[in-house]
Amino acid sequence: MGNSQQAGTVYNALTSGSKIIGTIVADSDIRIDGTVEGDLQCSGKLVIGEQGKLKGTIVCQFADIYGKVDGKIDVKQTLTLRASANIKGEVATQTLIVEPNAIFNGSCSMGKKEETVKK
Repeated sequence: MGNSQQAGTVYNALTSGSKIIGTIVADSDIRIDGTVEGDLQCSGKLVIGEQGKLKGTIVCQFADIYGKVDGKIDVKQTLTLRASANIKGEVATQTLIVEPNAIFNGSCSMGKKEETVKK
């Protein structure tokens, strides 16, 4: 997995043809063009490219998905499913944007999550 810098922005990338089995934790944005079998936590934005595949659980702030995801997706802000996206599983997000031709099979809960008050 490489760490790239473009126009002053630092992000991580998993290139096409690469495969990770396990957990990924990223403090900055991350782009997946390879295959991930496991969980991914990202403090910034996740981009899964057209060749990217993830089977597992995603937790991030923002996500743009062009590729394939099979599992649970928890996006705190905005999840965008691009036309080439193929999603299977549970989605929880504040805002969902779905382009025409995107495939989404599963359940979705939207809106701000209720804060649990401890007494």
